[in-house]
Amino acid sequence: MSIHHHNHSFMTIHDFNRHSHIGWDNSLKPIAEVDSGQTVTYEITESSGGQFNKHSTAEDVKNLDFSKVNPTAGPVYVKGAQPGDTLEIEMINFQQLDWGWTALIPGFGLLSDYFQEPAIKTFDLTNSNTIEFLDGINLSMKPFPGTVGVALPESGKFSVVPPRKNGGNMDIRHLTRGTKLYLPVWVEGALFSIGDTHAAQGDGEVCGTAIEASMETTIRFTLHKGKSIQEPRYEIPGPPTPEADSRGYYVTTGHGEDIYQASQNAIHYMIEHLVGTYKMTEQEAYMLCSLAVDLRISEIVDMPNWLVSAFLPNAIFR
Repeated sequence: MSIHHHNHSFMTIHDFNRHSHIGWDNSLKPIAEVDSGQTVTYEITESSGGQFNKHSTAEDVKNLDFSKVNPTAGPVYVKGAQPGDTLEIEMINFQQLDWGWTALIPGFGLLSDYFQEPAIKTFDLTNSNTIEFLDGINLSMKPFPGTVGVALPESGKFSVVPPRKNGGNMDIRHLTRGTKLYLPVWVEGALFSIGDTHAAQGDGEVCGTAIEASMETTIRFTLHKGKSIQEPRYEIPGPPTPEADSRGYYVTTGHGEDIYQASQNAIHYMIEHLVGTYKMTEQEAYMLCSLAVDLRISEIVDMPNWLVSAFLPNAIFR
């Protein structure tokens, strides 16, 4: 049996392939039922759905089947959940990380017009605190699920790629251990799913991928009856980035007539800085921006131009 009940309040969902789906569809049959207060552990496969391994090459990226990308475990039926309720997901633990990957996928990412060649970099994740990006550059391990959501009220199948009012592929790097995510319930039972686990990422995930990694993920469900929200919210238990804040930042800015263009400019300049200062390739610099640089909206009121800052933590450099 691949869904194992330790007792009433703990459940483990094994065999990801048999208990996962791609895209949102409120007609999917639940893989399990849980009570409010219950803790569930999922064994989640990284977002390529097993198409990549630790020896994958750019050729594998070229052959990636996008229709199999970003599978999520679920859906799970939460007893008592009705439209208009709020479902709280508490991030309890992330463990059993072995290896991860980051890729440049043609046609995907903030600078996809500029980076048109496929590339992939794999990482050893067996040291539980740090991840070596390049010699002398170490990232902090901060696991979280990139995709967390519930079924949409509209019937039919919806792509998992964009985030929506149900949550989905939000790639919020702050959904680490101890965070509580609140999701609006749109259908009976909520039909909750989770996947796309990441070992590390910067705010923006600019190249389109984080450090994508399979892992065991444990969460706790709490149902809030009659409390309605329109889109996801979350609470974090402390400062978001203490490990990165310790040694300050190098910051590039970009302006533009929309926030996307401003972000592109800020990242272009950060790549320029990384290549010039640390002698890495442009592809490596773009990946590093996706894994360690935080985009922040500095100004969005002074028309016609907005301003975005890209924060590079000095703490990653030895």
